[in-house]
Amino acid sequence: MNPRTAVTFSLPARLLHWLMAIMILTMLFVGVGMVATVSERHVWLVQLHKPLGIAILALVIVRLLVRWRYGTPALPADLPPWQRHSAHLSHWMLYALMLAMPLIGWTMLSAGGYPVTLFAGVTLPDLVSPSPTLYSALRFAHTWLALSLFALILLHLAAALYHGLIRRDGVLASMTKGRRKP
Repeated sequence: MNPRTAVTFSLPARLLHWLMAIMILTMLFVGVGMVATVSERHVWLVQLHKPLGIAILALVIVRLLVRWRYGTPALPADLPPWQRHSAHLSHWMLYALMLAMPLIGWTMLSAGGYPVTLFAGVTLPDLVSPSPTLYSALRFAHTWLALSLFALILLHLAAALYHGLIRRDGVLASMTKGRRKP
């Protein structure tokens, strides 16, 4: 399929979207729980957070390749220019954050001298040498970018509901059902 003629999101794009939505929301709540607890659950949450972040990094790369291969459907022609611009900008900001968050987290852990272990015996290489100053800066960035990602997800959800419930223009259906209004 020519990406410029896509009328709906491809099945791989839809599956990746919903899988990653679940993973990212899980990741955000695990992250909050991880920094908010000093109980024995902290270790378990950290052990979940690291491989989940790397899986998100891998899947966002796959998702970008799927987007490049299959394209995306055009927005409705009657959509005001500011909404069209906002939609494009917010989608690219989501992709940027989905790429940046795991990379910053991995780099932060490397700077802190903490290994990134995915599962039994598989540890990723450090991206930087240990540096308390860099660790502190990256931890600050990771926290604020996570909050920004959460806010952007809420905005994305609001826009999806606007298209699905108010405009009823097929934008939401193109990601949920794979159908678009003619």
